[in-house]
Amino acid sequence: MKLIEALEILKKATAEQRGQLKVQLVCGFTPLHLQTFLNAHLHLQFPDQKIEIETGLYGDFVGNIERLEQADADSAAAVLEWADLDPRLGIRQLGGWGPKELADILEGVSSRLERLRAGITRTEAAGKPSLALSLPTLPLPPLAITAGWQASQFELELRERLAGFGAWAVKRENVRMVSAGRLDQLSPAPDRLDVKSELLSGFPYKLSHAAILGQLLANLIRNPSPQKGLITDLDDTLWSGLLGEVGIDGISWDLDHGAQIHGLYQQLLRALAEEGVLIAATSKNDPAVVDEAFRKAGLILPRERIFPMEVHWNRKSESVTRILQAWNIGADSVVMVDDSAMELADVKRAHPQIECFQFPKDNSEAAYALLWKLRDLFGKSAVREEDKIRLETIRRAAGSAAFKPGMEAESSDSFLEQAEAELTLSFRKDPPDPRALELVNKTNQFNLNGRRYTEAAWRDYLKSPDVFLLIAAYQDKYGPLGKISVIAGRKHPATLQVDVWVMSCRAFSRRIEHRCLEQLFKKFDVQEIAFDFAVTPKNGPFRDFLCSFQDGNSRGSVSFARDLFIPKCPPLFQGVKEIGHG
Repeated sequence: MKLIEALEILKKATAEQRGQLKVQLVCGFTPLHLQTFLNAHLHLQFPDQKIEIETGLYGDFVGNIERLEQADADSAAAVLEWADLDPRLGIRQLGGWGPKELADILEGVSSRLERLRAGITRTEAAGKPSLALSLPTLPLPPLAITAGWQASQFELELRERLAGFGAWAVKRENVRMVSAGRLDQLSPAPDRLDVKSELLSGFPYKLSHAAILGQLLANLIRNPSPQKGLITDLDDTLWSGLLGEVGIDGISWDLDHGAQIHGLYQQLLRALAEEGVLIAATSKNDPAVVDEAFRKAGLILPRERIFPMEVHWNRKSESVTRILQAWNIGADSVVMVDDSAMELADVKRAHPQIECFQFPKDNSEAAYALLWKLRDLFGKSAVREEDKIRLETIRRAAGSAAFKPGMEAESSDSFLEQAEAELTLSFRKDPPDPRALELVNKTNQFNLNGRRYTEAAWRDYLKSPDVFLLIAAYQDKYGPLGKISVIAGRKHPATLQVDVWVMSCRAFSRRIEHRCLEQLFKKFDVQEIAFDFAVTPKNGPFRDFLCSFQDGNSRGSVSFARDLFIPKCPPLFQGVKEIGHG
């Protein structure tokens, strides 16, 4: 992004945005163009939000971090540079670069890093705001005793202290850090420092570097939800070669056969599967031959990590339809990889929301870049218990006589009664469960209104004394689903106001939503529950649920009276256990 493009984005921003995003920009230098680029990228990431960026005191990075716990901001972007750890590591302040000063600089850096740890810890404890952090990106000045091509003990010890701080910070629940490796790819070291601008105005960056840093910080603040599923082709994608022509001995994915990029692709898919990503395959092939290949060939991605496996000679778009049904997720949460542009075009016509990538089998550089693209799309900060059990949950549901929409009431009652289901309810708000916000921000189909929250906004919402939070976890004799539903709202004397209600698609058709509603009436002893409902392009299942208790379509504010809900509620068979209180 060029500066003129950033200014045009800000110029076109209107006052029609529905909400406001407050961001605290923490830096020790004059923010100038970095603030402009960050603002523009945030407008692109949050088109329906009015962006407000505030800055702290010039030259006081550590103090600005320490004051974050009192900041009225949804998020913070902190850009640390060497001069913030000691002015002698910059070029605007004179103070000595001789051998005697180096030990003093190291001691001062350690002291400031400890203050940063303490400040971030207090901010985390206060619950605001979430922090997008960039460690120093500029080159060090020529202060070490060695020539520039020789690493010095001073520089190595300095970077060791910084690395220790970074390893500590990235473990914090409220911190996400700019990847130094990605920054190196996008903004090479010689393209970063603007000596003239730094000396004249106190802004140290070349415009290109400021633009890239602003984009990466905006990505961290946005923290997009990862994709949920990947559908892969087999021939010339998962492995090199056409299985039907060359046989099992003819396919390859290793260095010896010049097919290592296919092995790396398998390796990434296996890692994604272990992180909870759903992996399916579709291939025009003989099913028996493919089964034999997985049994005998010893692929890096094992057969048990792939479900479903659609192998036949029909159109792949039909296979994708069945895979989406088996997973019970929307096409917009799925990526497909195939070496054939024609097959991808067929799938894209049938499912426009699927993101399709052609596997560049004859271009190792492009294939390696694709691996990074997939990592970006499926990246997450942590692997939770629900991620680990996702595949087995879906596989069990497909293999059992699970309830399906449209099943006769008598049959569904019989199935649900023998499922030995148990619903575990937690009303604990503090400390906040990260799974709750994760569900709120990535759930689409059973979603009350599609509203998303930043971490700081969510924590602030929960801090209100009249706000309740319900997190529901489910298991039955077929296995656990984990934490699958979140409900939040406000208690009034005779009414409960529900502001947030989401439920994972894996929990559909088990009447969990009915049991949760029943428990809300019971827990809060109210006569009516009102819902802040809004139609979204994807929340049809939630709308259908509301309509099942009302006459006609539900739009806008919706409420259920207890005396009207109970007669319409179908039979419920789950046991209920409460484990926490707000």
